[in-house]
Amino acid sequence: MFPLLSLVLLVVGASAFAPGPLRFDDATIAKVKANMMNISTHSWELGAEAQALTELEVPSLSVFSNNRLPPPQSPSLSVRKTASDVFNIATTIVRAMPPNSTTLIDGDGAAGDPASLGVAVALTGWTLTDRSDQSFSNAASAQLNHLLTAVPRNSNGAISHREDQVQLWADFVYMAPPFIAYEGALSTGDTKINLLQEAYNQCQEYREVLRDDSGLWQHIVLGTGGLDSTHWGTGKYWHYKLLGQNLIVLSGNGWAAAGMLRVLETISHSDVASTFIEERRNLTRWVNEIVSSAWPHQASFAGKNGTLFNVLDDPNTFADSSSTAILAASTYRLAVITNNHTLIPFADRALQLIKNSIDQDGWLLNTVDPLTFNTPSLPGAHSPEGQTFTILLHTAREDYLTYISQLNNH
Repeated sequence: MFPLLSLVLLVVGASAFAPGPLRFDDATIAKVKANMMNISTHSWELGAEAQALTELEVPSLSVFSNNRLPPPQSPSLSVRKTASDVFNIATTIVRAMPPNSTTLIDGDGAAGDPASLGVAVALTGWTLTDRSDQSFSNAASAQLNHLLTAVPRNSNGAISHREDQVQLWADFVYMAPPFIAYEGALSTGDTKINLLQEAYNQCQEYREVLRDDSGLWQHIVLGTGGLDSTHWGTGKYWHYKLLGQNLIVLSGNGWAAAGMLRVLETISHSDVASTFIEERRNLTRWVNEIVSSAWPHQASFAGKNGTLFNVLDDPNTFADSSSTAILAASTYRLAVITNNHTLIPFADRALQLIKNSIDQDGWLLNTVDPLTFNTPSLPGAHSPEGQTFTILLHTAREDYLTYISQLNNH
């Protein structure tokens, strides 16, 4: 681990940093997107897909834009048109909800995963032309209430990722706190403050339990079944039996870093950002803590140059392009927030690795096999998360290039 990267960062002047043309081409991203939309079916896959599509197709409505929150309730016709993929996902989810359901979708026993769709549903309801249609806002409110009042919590207040027992997964930080924060940004008065605080609290409480002395987060702790104390990257499926059911889930440090970034940006773009100065500082530090602890494990040998491994600090495990993509995306996002470019060379090497790992049909290769937990993908098998993380990496890189260009022009 690089000790100087964990807390105190060397700020490189923008005028001295001129990134090259390293980027994805439009044709490749179009293929990656089409594949993502074709194979994303589980709750967390759809939630991550909706976020990726928001960043890609309607960035003005993303929490990473410079626009204030909440967004306009009457966006332009062009914005509505470009947001149609996101709105369609939310509409399909809400229209398929059983009567009196308190969750947006069946989470297969997971409490956090259905909430990953909450931002898309809330955004769709907020921007509806028909203001009398309360189905989306009601669905989002029901999911929020379920998460906050019906799901068991750890003794420190952390909401369980599982419905039937207290068990904490790193995945949760991407699935639920960004939704809680977004509902806060759409609210007013004490409700706004309380929900933004709760989103921050969940990040803090998860970190208290999952982080260890390495600076990385463990995968799954507490409860029974599927416990995993290793430092998984992400895009890894973990199969285990719980109450006789075979469940497929994934998690990792990439989910945690990316989730905390979304919470940070949601708070920062709200009209009460000045109330959360210390919280924003902490979230920034915690994201840096993960990425600066991960990149020293980046491979630099022939054939795997730029990759991270399925277990980040275990080079005996296989290369995982999924975790490499999401952690690189988080690194670009963090650099825009902090104006610190120290870790960008790692992210650039990772991006080149991802570019080299996409085949002519737009599939990201060298991901984890979705049918096992400890082998690479077999030929012809692909990862929904890998496709999504490639989109997130693309949008993060493009926003970073725009940021650098603007700085250099001032």
